[in-house]
This record gives sequence, structure tokens and C-alpha cells, in this order.
Amino acid sequence: MPDDLTHRLPHPDIRPLPGLRRRGFLAATGAASLGALALTGCGDPGDTGGADDAGGTPKRGGRLRAAFAGGGASETLDPHKANLFADVARAKALFDKLADYGADLSAQPRLAAQWEANPTLDRWRVTLRKATFHDGTPVTADDVLYSYRRIADPRQAFRARASLEPLDLAASRATGERDIEFVLKRPTAEFPNILAAFGAYVVPRHATAFDRHPVGSGPFRFVSFAPGRSAVFRRHDGYWDGAPHLDEIEFLVASEESARVNALLGGQVEYAHELDPTTARAHEGKGQIEIVRLRNSAMQAFCMKTDRPPFDDKRVREAFFLIADRTELVAGALSGAGVVGNDLFGKGYEYYATDLPQRAPDLDRARDLLKQAGAERLRVTLDTSAVAAGFTEAASIFRDQAAKAGVTLDVKMGSKDSYWSDILNNGTLCCYRSGAMPIEAHLSQRLLSDSTTNATKWQHKDFDALYQQAQSTHAKQDRAALFARMQRRLYAEGGFLVWGFADWIIGTARRVKGVERHAPANTLDWARFDKVWLA
Repeated sequence: MPDDLTHRLPHPDIRPLPGLRRRGFLAATGAASLGALALTGCGDPGDTGGADDAGGTPKRGGRLRAAFAGGGASETLDPHKANLFADVARAKALFDKLADYGADLSAQPRLAAQWEANPTLDRWRVTLRKATFHDGTPVTADDVLYSYRRIADPRQAFRARASLEPLDLAASRATGERDIEFVLKRPTAEFPNILAAFGAYVVPRHATAFDRHPVGSGPFRFVSFAPGRSAVFRRHDGYWDGAPHLDEIEFLVASEESARVNALLGGQVEYAHELDPTTARAHEGKGQIEIVRLRNSAMQAFCMKTDRPPFDDKRVREAFFLIADRTELVAGALSGAGVVGNDLFGKGYEYYATDLPQRAPDLDRARDLLKQAGAERLRVTLDTSAVAAGFTEAASIFRDQAAKAGVTLDVKMGSKDSYWSDILNNGTLCCYRSGAMPIEAHLSQRLLSDSTTNATKWQHKDFDALYQQAQSTHAKQDRAALFARMQRRLYAEGGFLVWGFADWIIGTARRVKGVERHAPANTLDWARFDKVWLA
């Protein structure tokens, strides 16, 4: 699986609407842990924190039709296999997790009513709220343990498997019908992030027949499913977080962005996922449809390999930081649909280092650094591909920017099929993208010496030690200070040149209300149809 993006395998053009080839990306693969040390209640978990702009009193009834990019005839409703955005949208309609990510990528309680750690942070007690599955049976500790052990099965390749790695599931146990003691392999202060991990859904114990008649505890219950075509779910009146406003939700597959837009304009659907910036500009504020921009949804970057020339010299890396004109990159590669980055992941997320000065181009300083490094007439290959939106445009723009500092970038176009598995690992300078995930997870998955998706080859034992110190620290304020130290180090000499953060764009019919506008893709309130209604 590619680093933090769902890979894009060819699939049949099966469609109730004209087909879509480009598949949505889903960030954050691998091991992660997030959250607060102990949490009880944490407010109303159903509060969307300001959904929609007006819309009046929610109205009950109706069927909402939502168009997503799909995966063809191989699609499944098994929530532990969810990879595409369409998979996850369907999974979160049918199932629940113990926790999920808020707009700032902090863990918010869902099926877990509370969690609390022991003094050494290697045992956590989780208490479930009272909730039932669609068949009326209660959600119990045994269901949770079954779900997690299924995900962790080494014979399978379930998405959340790596995220659950810190858990010793053989030693973890139910201490009551709704109480679980999780035993961890090491101190993990950000344990709630494990509960919120992508794909860590709770299913009934012994459940396997997900495509025939899946039973979950989510806001909608199963009606029908035709892989690669559509899925229909009906309101679950007994949902613990309040019954949805809609009677039904139908997920439709459309194989091109233009097909989703045309279906929305023609009244065939009321919700169209993953629109292009040009589409948004053409329709925003015109009154026919509503455009929703989910800010800070996707990090855009260049990945410099710190273990090989020329980027094994931190002066060269700093020079590249100073060559980049981030405003021009956002305007050109993202068509303005985003904000500039500052060479750090997670803008707007919990623990983000906001006190560091915003970098701006400084070509004189960049030339001086290159001269000090003996790289005055540097020539480097920049690998890119049409595998992700904006990659080829960003490469061309950065090539022209680098030329002004005397650096020659040879842009090399790579295959979509091998980019994430081969080119990204073997290149020296590459285009890179990541969706939303907690900053702690980004650090643990990509920047520790033993991280499995360490694209920049950043390997420093003192950096690893800071991470372990943070995970062993009780006070959140003290952990935040340690994460800030790690980010300052990356800002000064890391391998990610983070030039921007892209909007994720959704279109809706004007009668659709309650769509959350402050939730990056992959978070709790993204594609959350239980809080949406038709006016």
C-alpha cells in the first residue's frame, strides 16, 4: 500500500452514472496513537461544532443520493477492508469506532464513553456507552475484542492492523460487559488515537458476511448493495447518538468528476464528492449548487531523501526550503484551492507548531547555502507522476523556481502504477501528498528510525528518544512541548518541503443542509450523513 494514499488499481467502468476512473485517496496508513490521557464524556460527541450555515430546523425524511468515486465490482462492505473514500463513507454509515478524529485530529469519543490510563501508561481501561447493533443486541466488550483481534490477524491485510500494533491483544480482556482493559506493549500516552484509527470499526463478534447482510451499530442499517454500482441504507431509529434525519442514504458510483458534477446539476444526486478546483470556481456563489471546501485536508510536499546526496547535507535541504515560492505553488498546482505550508505536517491540527515563522523565498541565502555545501551548480532529478492531482504542475513550477537559484531540476514522469511502491522509495527528490492524520501518527509512522513508511529516510536516535519521552509523559502540556521540539528540528533540517495544504471540495444541492464545513477529509464529521437533512 502506498504511503498514506490509497493505491489506484485499474477497475471496470461499472456505473449507474457515467464511470469514474480516478479513485479518492485516504490518508494515514500504519501504526498510530492519539488523544488525551484520560477522558470522560468530552462534551456531546454528536455535536458537529457548527454544521452548515443556517438551514433552519432539521427536517426528517427523504432519501439523499451521494456520488463517490468507486472501486468497481471488487467493492465490499467489510469495514476492516475500507480503502477508498466511498468505502469509508459506507462503513461509517453502518458501523462505529470507539473514537474518531475531530476537526483538529484529536480523538473524540464514540462507542467509548470514557478511557483512563494506569500510572505507567501501559494499561488503559475503556468503558463503552450503551449502544445496540441493528439486530437489537448490545455492543459489548467481547465485540470490541473480536473486532480488534480480527483486524490484527497476521494472515489478513486489514487497514487498521498496523495502527493496533501497540496493543497486546492476547493479554487484553473484558472486565465487564461494557468494560475493557487494554494492555499495551509500551507506554502510550496518545492511546486514544488507536481507538480512532482508520478502519478500526467495531463489528459483532463472529461477524463475517458483510456483503450479504452487514449488521453494525451505526446510524443506518443495511438495505441493499450492488458492488461498483450502489448501496442503500435506511435510518436506524435506535442509534445511540440519535436517529438520522434522513429516511435513507444511497451511495452511487460515478467514474469521472464530470459525471458527478453533471449528476448533481441534473438532480440525479444531491451530494457529489471530490470535485476539482476549476469546477468549484465555476459554480461557487452562483446559486445553482453549494460548494463546500474542507480546509487543510491534504498536505502537498516535496520529499528530500536525507540519507543520500545531495540531501544528506542539511544546508542543501535548507536551501531548497528557501527556493520554494509557496504562494506560486498553491496558485498554480492547486489552482488556488488551498493554503501555503511551512515545511511541517498538520496545519490546523492538535500539536501543530504555530510559533515558527512562515518561510518565504530567499534566493540569495539559498545560493549561499549551496555554495557552502559545494553544490553551486546542483543538478537533481525530481520524480513526479499523474498519480495525484497537482503533482505534475508542482514539479514544473518548482523546476522553474529552482533555476533562479542556479539549480537544475530534471523532471521525470513516472508510472502511476509504480509511483508509491517503487519511485517514491528509490528516488532522491519526489512529489508527495498526505491526507489528514494526527501529528503524533505522522511522527511515528514516517519519521522514526524504524518507521515503515519513512519516505525521507529521516533516522535520528535522539529524535526517536523525544518521541518515546512524549509517549511516556502524562501531562498533555508537557507532551505538546516535546512534540513542538520535534517539529522545530524538522522545520530546521527535515526532509519534507511542505509547500501547501489542499482543500477537499464537495458539491451539494441547495436543499442539502447540515454538511459540516470545518472537518478535513477522513475526520468524524466528513461524509457524516446522520446529521444531514433535506430542506
